[in-house]
Amino acid sequence: MVKSFRIILGDQLNPNHSWFKVINSEITYVFIECKGEGSYAPHHIQKVVGIFYSMRQFANTLKKQGHNVIYHKILESKEIELIDILDSICQKKGVQNLYFQHPDELRMLNNLKLLRTRGYHVSFSSTEHFISTPEDFHETFAGKKTYLMESFYRKLRKKTGILMQGNQPKGGKWNFDNLNRNKIPKDHLLQKPYLPSTDVTEVYQEIIKANLPTIGSIGDSKTFFWPTNTNQALAIFDYWLKHQFKFFGDYQDAMTVNDWSLYHSRISFALNTKMLDPYTICRRAESYFEENEHIPINAAEGFIRQILGWREYMRGIYWERMPKFSKENFFEHSKKLPDWFWNGETKMKCMEHSIKQSLKYAYAHHIQRLMVIGNFSLLAGVHPDQLDFWFLGIYIDAFQWVEITNTRGMSQYADGGWIATKPYVSSANYINKMGDYCQNCSYNYKTKTDSDSCPFNALYWDFFDRHRKKLFNNFRLGMVYRTYEKMKDAQKEELRERAQYIMQNLEAL
Repeated sequence: MVKSFRIILGDQLNPNHSWFKVINSEITYVFIECKGEGSYAPHHIQKVVGIFYSMRQFANTLKKQGHNVIYHKILESKEIELIDILDSICQKKGVQNLYFQHPDELRMLNNLKLLRTRGYHVSFSSTEHFISTPEDFHETFAGKKTYLMESFYRKLRKKTGILMQGNQPKGGKWNFDNLNRNKIPKDHLLQKPYLPSTDVTEVYQEIIKANLPTIGSIGDSKTFFWPTNTNQALAIFDYWLKHQFKFFGDYQDAMTVNDWSLYHSRISFALNTKMLDPYTICRRAESYFEENEHIPINAAEGFIRQILGWREYMRGIYWERMPKFSKENFFEHSKKLPDWFWNGETKMKCMEHSIKQSLKYAYAHHIQRLMVIGNFSLLAGVHPDQLDFWFLGIYIDAFQWVEITNTRGMSQYADGGWIATKPYVSSANYINKMGDYCQNCSYNYKTKTDSDSCPFNALYWDFFDRHRKKLFNNFRLGMVYRTYEKMKDAQKEELRERAQYIMQNLEAL
């Protein structure tokens, strides 16, 4: 007789969790597809399909292993919210004991706790996924005014021994970020990634029939290219190690219209749904680096820093600062996203390509997100709520714990500097330096105040002028303000006028 349910959420697809080591006839695993989780933001169709299909595969794996499984598909009831569907299943089966792995999102945690008010015994256990804990993070930064990622990263390097020689970092430095900023050479032949091929037509059709508010496109549903199980994810990663890892360090910040993924591993979706274990991935990358002399250390350290450093750090920020963090708006920005954020129809080549790529692939790498889309949004004064909503929906790897910290903190500086020590903004010069977007663009990246000048240029200087009171004393912005002060008054006024025109005509850019 079934006495308890263990509920598996869509981002908890970890086949190595201790829950599954023993088959117990008194325990049933419950998976629920629901409209509530599929529509609280307009998610990319590839994201919804990828999660639902992966959940179904994982449930089938547990069944084959001998576990009891209940799977609720999206069209099986009219109920909207996960807890209502679960409540209905529990009443039918006479189950009162509900066990969850701890959700990664505060929204979900609060929702699940509501089940206690309906008379259920609800308990939470670890997802057994992350390398650090929220308690580790709190202890590291207790009493400090800012959270420096580098401090946390070094602590985890020492704790795990990854890329360490005793107490010292391999290569003699903790961070090789200064070697990770090269543009793709014109004669460089890009290495194509490995893409799995999965027929997700049935799931896709059911999602369409359920009328979920999705965005983007899926292409051919018979050749879905995102990983839907651990084996596929490992195949993607192992191919990347052999064929692309060596280029990752040099070109991880590069941008081009000629390719959508460049030398990024594309395992973030698999990591964030827990198909892959971050510690295992870091060790695998470290071993490949140590066993292959052609892999430069800036590639190994740069990749491991994204997982062991940024990913763990952002999770710590999330649980330390939420829910207050979700309301932060340091610059009091209030503009709405231009409508072309939903179709990419803008004359700015960098924004057009980054957005259209995101709509087509549910993916853009971190510099496209930070220094193109996020950069423009911050300079234009977009309300961080607007950008949170967009980023959370459009990317296949976007879950609130990792999205909102990167968007509202790192990208928009809405937290006033808890995460980033300065706003990450730039003029067109940086975008041109790191890629080929400025070639054949309708706007001139070299000029600032002409009618065809790149919008980034005037917006950049106007941003620092508008927010002088809040930014002038920032120790990392001294050169910016010294440069601005050297400009003639007439030039400053031209910049203000051009910026004002742009901000009043965002829809027409």
